[in-house]
Amino acid sequence: MWPLQTLIRAMGAYFVRRESGDRLYRMVLQRYVQMATEGGVPQAVYPEGGLSTDGRLGAPKLGLLDYMLKAFNPDGDRDLVFIPVGINYDRVLEDRSLLLKANEAPAPGALTACATALAFAAKQLRHLAMGRWYRFGYACVNFGRPLSMRDYYRQRRIDLRTVADDDRRRHVAGIAGELMQHIGDVTPVLPVSLVATVLLTSGETALSALEIKSAVFALMSSLEKSGAHVYIPRSDQDYAVSVGLRMLILRRMVDERDGLFSARVEEFPVLRYYANSIAHLVAVTAQISSGG
Repeated sequence: MWPLQTLIRAMGAYFVRRESGDRLYRMVLQRYVQMATEGGVPQAVYPEGGLSTDGRLGAPKLGLLDYMLKAFNPDGDRDLVFIPVGINYDRVLEDRSLLLKANEAPAPGALTACATALAFAAKQLRHLAMGRWYRFGYACVNFGRPLSMRDYYRQRRIDLRTVADDDRRRHVAGIAGELMQHIGDVTPVLPVSLVATVLLTSGETALSALEIKSAVFALMSSLEKSGAHVYIPRSDQDYAVSVGLRMLILRRMVDERDGLFSARVEEFPVLRYYANSIAHLVAVTAQISSGG
């Protein structure tokens, strides 16, 4: 998409044509990735190959990882180290479009998309002029423990340059799974994902602000005990819940009546999208609590 495509390429990124069946293109891409790796060029790779369409961690794509590992020399001068990075957002601008894609619903046309974008911009300008504009929440990133391929190879006494293709793919899949596990472990927990989780748990039952805060505080505590990275803005738990709830009210996903808050049924899919970003961490806490 112009001009994002030009801007991203100017920053050193390259796009992968995943659907391309051109063998020459695949060979050139493979060698390009291998040369960059051998030269020690830091590379940021999105292992899932795209944005999550439901908010959950997806299955990793193995192509780029296979390119790197099949040429890696564990006895060479340079190690190959992967650093897991977990990223989470209080608001993903494409959330509804991604949900449409997940449900295989037809995407809106260009005119509809332009009209929606213009309406969104006009709404933000109106809020700004009236002094009612708020930021779109928080974005947070965490870094996990680096995974050295030299150590990995030596511990398992393998060299993927010499093994059969099927065995190499099996090892690559194992490494990818381990990396995704580490990424999941360091995924930040943000206010919107916490409040969305609590509201979905209550279903259509309306909750008071005190009940929401109590449930979120308990969820925060259990997540932190299980080792999750809970981001608390301003180091104030009360503010964290308030800002998460405010975001959902402003987006008309949550209604407030007589001091009680309830999620709109038609907005459950979007709320679930944000709750899914920490669903794997919540599942771990539930397992620990049950003694599993």
